[in-house]
Amino acid sequence: MLSPVDVPARAGQGVAPFDGAPRAFVGAAIGGADWTLYVLDDPARVYVAQRNLLTQLGLPLAASIVVAGLLAALLASAWLLLMRGRERLAAVNVLLRELNGEVHGLNRALAHNVSELRALNGELSAFAYSVSHDLRAPLRAIDGFSQILLEDKAPQLGEDGRQHLERVRAAATRMGLLIDDLLLLSRITRDEMTMGNVDLTAVARSVAEELRSRDPRRSVEFETNGALPAKGDERLLRVALTNLLANSWKFTRDRQPARISFGGAVRDGEAMFFVKDNGVGFDMRYAQKLFGAFQRLHSASEFEGTGIGLATVQRIVHRHGGRVWAESELDKGTTFYFTLPPADAVRPEGGVG
Repeated sequence: MLSPVDVPARAGQGVAPFDGAPRAFVGAAIGGADWTLYVLDDPARVYVAQRNLLTQLGLPLAASIVVAGLLAALLASAWLLLMRGRERLAAVNVLLRELNGEVHGLNRALAHNVSELRALNGELSAFAYSVSHDLRAPLRAIDGFSQILLEDKAPQLGEDGRQHLERVRAAATRMGLLIDDLLLLSRITRDEMTMGNVDLTAVARSVAEELRSRDPRRSVEFETNGALPAKGDERLLRVALTNLLANSWKFTRDRQPARISFGGAVRDGEAMFFVKDNGVGFDMRYAQKLFGAFQRLHSASEFEGTGIGLATVQRIVHRHGGRVWAESELDKGTTFYFTLPPADAVRPEGGVG
């Protein structure tokens, strides 16, 4: 128990005797109470006085003081977090303004590129029109007059002359085919697509029958595995399958028997199809050249063609969001693979899911 302190009544501060010695004090009246809190200059005694004070005030008030301290600490932490949050928000706003500026710049660049692309498409259309009308007329004239010379002046031309004119006519025919393939490639790039479920097995069988009718003397075994349908533009997919199957038909002409197969399955959420043959094959070191326009792995004297067909196939598959590649081995055949979006599910009552 502390010794009593002789403090003048209502004194706020001063010196008073305490345990036989003068001590400095500071006092403060406690509102609603009949007593005053005095703090002495001796820390040990202050501590004891505080402890006695808490004893006198009781546990509820002490708990209130502790809770108030915790609340103050929480408020201080919340304020600190708020300040840090404001700083981070300011940094995020700066970043967003920078990103918005970049997005606006990209949008302007995209609009410019779209405008240029439209202009290029217009030029391409004009070029296609010019090719289809202006270049065909001279080719028809070359072929026509060569045929007239062969028919009317054959004796005077001699064997060498006739052979030269036959080469001229063959070149004109080849040039016409090349123009047709280039125009087709151009249209494939520009034409709008009509998407829907396509039964590629039925399309492949139809193309195979067309090839048989053009070359009825060939004996070719054609097989399918009941491939699943895919989603795409049926007209364009028919063009792609025509090029792939015609390719296999061409490169198996020296095989007895010639075998061509078409099949497919759904893997990892995409429909994958293949066209396989037992033809002459090619060296895989040159596989990267397959799908380039005018790229040929065999000479024209061995196998006819313009070098546009596989480029057309790749363009069609890419427009459908798919991939196309080939695997081959010399003298053992080739397999072309391509992927397409899977067909939409069809409900039993005929509705599309």
